[in-house]
Amino acid sequence: MRVTILGASRFGAAIAERLIEDDHEVVLIDKERARLDKLSERLDCGMIEGDGTMPSVLRDAHRSDEDVFIAVTNASDDNILASLVARSVGFARVIPQITAAELLDVCHELELDDVINPHATVAESICAGLEDDTALDQDAMLHNQLAMQRLHVPDRYVGKAIGELDLPKHARVVAVVRGEDEEFAENDTVLSADDCLIVAIKRIEAEALAKRFAD
Repeated sequence: MRVTILGASRFGAAIAERLIEDDHEVVLIDKERARLDKLSERLDCGMIEGDGTMPSVLRDAHRSDEDVFIAVTNASDDNILASLVARSVGFARVIPQITAAELLDVCHELELDDVINPHATVAESICAGLEDDTALDQDAMLHNQLAMQRLHVPDRYVGKAIGELDLPKHARVVAVVRGEDEEFAENDTVLSADDCLIVAIKRIEAEALAKRFAD
């Protein structure tokens, strides 16, 4: 399967890495050449510098009627537009990431039925843990190689950027929870006291991660 990903964020890179591990062909699109150059050091995939909402850029990435398109930029409206353009170009399946709840109904009206809603996913996994009395660090949707952990930021990490953290090789910080606020994690996100991190990690490394965040 060939998958085109718009958005070279940590989340986009994590998706690309997992798809590559599963032997899928991946193309990564981003406006920033520097991001692509940095990721090219560890990701064996195609890379296109450009605006992923433009038909010409998506045509460069498109190869067959079975291609999949995933839009995971930080702007929900850009993800919607890019997905509509990708569908018109000929991608078989388009999947936008939507963080603005009010746009979910718009996606339904536009027949964009495959949607990534990370805030809802995190909330559902936490609620599931509360309801069945299991630990909150296990995402109910992940039963095989991956797990989700919710980790309190210890004092020694306060004031550090996420990119400075000593994480296991196969760990990715997905989100930062601050009280009732949630935001996507970026390398330059600076941690504060009482923050919690939502981390996706291979199960074999989960214990090592927990030890690094122990108070």
